[in-house]
Amino acid sequence: MKISVLGPGNMGKALVQQVAAYVKGQVLWGSRNPREAEELARNLGLDGVSVVSYEDALQADVIIPAFPAAAIMEWALVHQEQIKHKIIVDISNPFNEDFSGFTTAWGESSAERLQSLLPESNVIGAFKNTFFKVFENPVFEDRKSDVLVTGDHEETVLRFIEAFDPLPFRFIHAGKLANNRTIERFTLLELELAVRYGTYPYISLQLFGIKEAVPVS
Repeated sequence: MKISVLGPGNMGKALVQQVAAYVKGQVLWGSRNPREAEELARNLGLDGVSVVSYEDALQADVIIPAFPAAAIMEWALVHQEQIKHKIIVDISNPFNEDFSGFTTAWGESSAERLQSLLPESNVIGAFKNTFFKVFENPVFEDRKSDVLVTGDHEETVLRFIEAFDPLPFRFIHAGKLANNRTIERFTLLELELAVRYGTYPYISLQLFGIKEAVPVS
């Protein structure tokens, strides 16, 4: 499997380090400025990661655009043809500029909107509830941070969980993309709680009572 992470921001850096360390396959790191990204990759010790342009990063089987929600929609519209039949992982949350609410209506989510723009791609929702600082230490008091994984194509969800399971998180099958209406809103509550209790941006989700991350069929 070839996986690409797009973007050198906080989430992009956090994701590419984890994917490079734990996931089998070639890892591409897409950047608008590959030369700067190559230097950053060297500083992070990412010797096995190939730094490429955004365009070349579209050759991967699994593409993770680490952009804000609005930018992902613009990116999707431009590259619809090039990313047909790819797995696109939506990590975004449609927060407004002052984090007081959302740019989506109650009856939709960023993940659903992205899938509607990419009808011939398979969109997965993942890492929405996971702030970038958690990637540095995903285990809190001996419990792994949970990552809620959603998608409307069952085989793709299970394939994603199987590939990413080696990461030091617990990946939980969280159902259809429509469930991101709840996940994205809960993530804003996480942010509010983290600020109130002085842990921002270190906060994530841990669910009790689930022994198996993937439901037994």
